[in-house]
Amino acid sequence: MSDRWTITGRTWVVGDSVDTDAMYPGYAMKLDVPEAARHVFYALRPGWVDEVAPGDIVVAGRNFGIGSSRPVAALMRHLGVAALIAEEFNSLFLRNAVNNGMPALTVPGIRDLVTEGDELTVDLAEGWARVADRRIDAAPQPALVLDILAAGGLLPRLVADGYLPAEAAAG
Repeated sequence: MSDRWTITGRTWVVGDSVDTDAMYPGYAMKLDVPEAARHVFYALRPGWVDEVAPGDIVVAGRNFGIGSSRPVAALMRHLGVAALIAEEFNSLFLRNAVNNGMPALTVPGIRDLVTEGDELTVDLAEGWARVADRRIDAAPQPALVLDILAAGGLLPRLVADGYLPAEAAAG
């Protein structure tokens, strides 16, 4: 078992094809991260940001994150969301999540396993999700993705490896 990559949290469940416009409305794009984060999921679940707590996990259906390349993962991290788990991610959204240091795991069948409010445990390195005694196996995250997540995102990883000056990751 890889404790570093095992995440446990309370679940929030959303549906299929949740687009980035519903997660990060256009009017919030000119705001700084703390203020913009106050609008996450506003179109989908008004008031959600007052209920989500650090360590919670968002569980989604198919094609989670369809739409434009809005940096939703940075807002989710600001809110303390511990991980994003979906039946299927939009590839651009998944890349954005990893680049921003947000753990994300594709787990086919996850919505059959989870009810909102359940305590879900996922292991990114081994590739599984579990609620109580029920478990679903998934593909583990590649070592490179785990390295990027461990660094806090792609830019911090490139700084750590000497490819960018430290100022590049600051802002």
